[in-house]
Amino acid sequence: MADSKGVLICGEFMNGNLAAITTELLGIGRKLANDIGEDLSAVLIGEKVSDLAEEVIRFGADKVYVIESPLLKDYVTDSYVGVMEKLCREVAPNILILGQTSMGRDLAPRLAFRLGTGLTTDCLELSIDPDTKLMLSTKPVYGGNALSIVACEKTQPQMATIRPKSMEPLERDDSRKGEVIAFDAGLDESMVRVKFIERVKEEVEGVKLEDADVVVVGGRGIGGPEPFAQLEALAKLLGGAVGATRPPCDSGWLPPTQQVGLTGKLVTPNLYIGVANSGASQHLAGCSGSKHMVAINKDPEANIFKVCQYGVVGDYKKVLPPFIEKVKELLAG
Repeated sequence: MADSKGVLICGEFMNGNLAAITTELLGIGRKLANDIGEDLSAVLIGEKVSDLAEEVIRFGADKVYVIESPLLKDYVTDSYVGVMEKLCREVAPNILILGQTSMGRDLAPRLAFRLGTGLTTDCLELSIDPDTKLMLSTKPVYGGNALSIVACEKTQPQMATIRPKSMEPLERDDSRKGEVIAFDAGLDESMVRVKFIERVKEEVEGVKLEDADVVVVGGRGIGGPEPFAQLEALAKLLGGAVGATRPPCDSGWLPPTQQVGLTGKLVTPNLYIGVANSGASQHLAGCSGSKHMVAINKDPEANIFKVCQYGVVGDYKKVLPPFIEKVKELLAG
């Protein structure tokens, strides 16, 4: 792809609307495109997605490629990789960005292999080097204990996936104009070797952990399942969700679906509150993108104090009740 040009993002949607990750991709994509002086394009793949194209333009895109087919109604690896490969070879983007979502995690590495290029996954920040004009991808490494900045110098497109809620979307602009292009991917049933059978929706009461603006996480030091009721009370007051490190989930205090960490869910809330968890690297890898981190731990040497902005050294049993009461007081008035 010697003549590669422009930034391309791979959009996602849910229940007929753009997914939050799409507006985040458009936000960072617009910034990158402006910095290199090139266009921002987006691709929407599905059965009936053309109605969303204008909305994508309002959030920053110059062009929207629409790929529609009954075979693309649900995400299936074979079909999506095939159509994305064809689009990338014809459009030849300089930069290609996807979300670090269930779809992006499956699609991006396969597509990078097909295109013979590199990929940086789970990025918290993307920028352009002012001298080389290469994309700089910042991602957590060593279990979240350090950040690595990666540049793809020798191959194109430069590819990255971004962690949800790590980038800011642009304000919706109804006055923006752009081009909508119907792209024929030449898809036929012989390309699809996997059949989509069923989607099972996870039943969640309240806010989903990965979508919450406030996350309260309990660790091994909680001591059992009962104290999580206090964490639930605090999370409910703040309109957030409760999670746990791996030991509480392994012990059955909370279900595995509420585990935050390298082998659990990745969260990037505006506010993270860690209660009686030491800040093991595997856990921090799942929450290091949080905007503001608060920790309560009786061990002053706990690793979590190295990464949080605010810390309370003390027994959570003595710290949490007055904290909850203070929150109630502030919210009441």
